[in-house]
Parts: sequence; structure tokens; C-alpha cells
Amino acid sequence: MNPAPAISLPAIEVAGLVCAYGDRVVLEKVSFAVKRAEIFFIIGGSGCGKSTLLRHLVGLHPPVGGSVKYSGHDFIAASAAERKELLRTFGVLYQSGALWSSMTVGENVALPLELLTDLKRREREEIVALKLAQVGLAGYADYYPAELSGGMKKRAGLARALALDPAIVFFDEPSAGLDPITSLKLDELVRQIRDTLGTTIVIVSHELASIFDLADRVVMLDRDAKGIIADGDPRQLRDGSPDPRVREFLNRRGEAVRQQEGSAP
Repeated sequence: MNPAPAISLPAIEVAGLVCAYGDRVVLEKVSFAVKRAEIFFIIGGSGCGKSTLLRHLVGLHPPVGGSVKYSGHDFIAASAAERKELLRTFGVLYQSGALWSSMTVGENVALPLELLTDLKRREREEIVALKLAQVGLAGYADYYPAELSGGMKKRAGLARALALDPAIVFFDEPSAGLDPITSLKLDELVRQIRDTLGTTIVIVSHELASIFDLADRVVMLDRDAKGIIADGDPRQLRDGSPDPRVREFLNRRGEAVRQQEGSAP
């Protein structure tokens, strides 16, 4: 199998996906597609299945039914060898950064290079230096995660997610635990990565500031519906969605005001 992207195909295509934990179905018959170089958000209230959907998309949990395709290649039905190749085409930034505390920042970033490539140590070190520079952490390779701020940990996690030059990067609540200014800087970095590298970005979030600042498109999940209740430009959905649940979620004025006040100089 050749996992190289086919330009005419969506970066991600999800069809009839059913996500469950044991007998408890969280999402059923979820379908959507993500365009190449799109900044795509998965949004919704607490408990609607946003992180569950992400876990199924990146292979951390097998779905009950449906398919997930990357550039036309079926990730769910792939053999172990094919799945390993597909895993090289995307990176993941987990909510906490998920850095190994016993490893330096440089060692954390180098980990996927060690596991998934045959590069020599000097080559890995050069890539680590490049990726840390891309996220504004040049010179921090020998630091340990405990020596970094929350925002720096997220940046280090992003450097690791970018280590293999992935076509797609997934973010799980990237602004969680960050102050508004640090969150804004992270948003700017995400946009820069998309604009300079052509990376497809998929973000799980409920933060309105990031949604309206970054998103080309969103899908909104609902816990009661167990699926998608909206798909489109978040600004258009905020102003004109026929579903009151969507309008209410995207018009949380109290949160928007707090975020604007926090980011004011």
C-alpha cells in the first residue's frame, strides 16, 4: 500500500461510524469528510463524544461499525503493516501534551523518529532541532517537561506531533488549562503550520474564541442525538442555524466576553 495522498480525495472520510464502550453507544452513524489543508473543528458540549470520536479516528479505540479513510485508504480494515504506514501520515497533540516526564524535550520529540524510521542519531537530532524551532522552543531540547510552562508543554507536544512531517495533525482540546493570551499564541501557531506546510488540522474543542478565529468548518456533536447536528462555517451556523441547540452553543456571550477580556492588552 502507498499511503501517499491522492489529491482528488478528502484528507479524511468518515462513513457510518459507530463508537461505543461495551454496550454503551456514544455515537452512531457519524459521517463527514475533511478537505486537505482545512482547519476542521469537532465541537459540542461536555459528554457529547468529541474525545471519543478523536480516539476512534486515531486508532486508540476500535469502532463498532463504519469506516475511517485517510486519502482513500481504509484505516479500520487495514492490516497491521498498512496501519503502521498510515500512522506515519498523522500526528496527535493530546490535551495534556502527554510528554514523558523522565525524558528531555528533545528525547520526547525524537521518540516517533526512533520508533517509525531508520534515521541515524545525528539525523534525528537535526530534525528535533528543526521541529522545536518551528514551535518557538529552539534551545529547549535538554529541558525536562517539569521545567516548562503549560503553554511550552503544548508546544513541545506539537513539535513531537510534527516530527514525521504528517499530512494531518489532530488536537485534543489544545487550549485546555491555558490562559487566554497563551491560547491565542497557540492558535496563531496552528494557523501558521497550516499556511506554511499545507497541513490538515483537526481540533476537538469547545472554546469559542478558537473556533471563530481558526475554523474553516465545524461539525457539532450532541449527546442526546448521539451524532452530528450541524456541519458548516461556525459563523454562519451561529447566526443562521435552524437548530436552537447549535445557536445556543455558538452564542455563549458570557464565555466570549471573558475570553475577550482575558486577551485584551
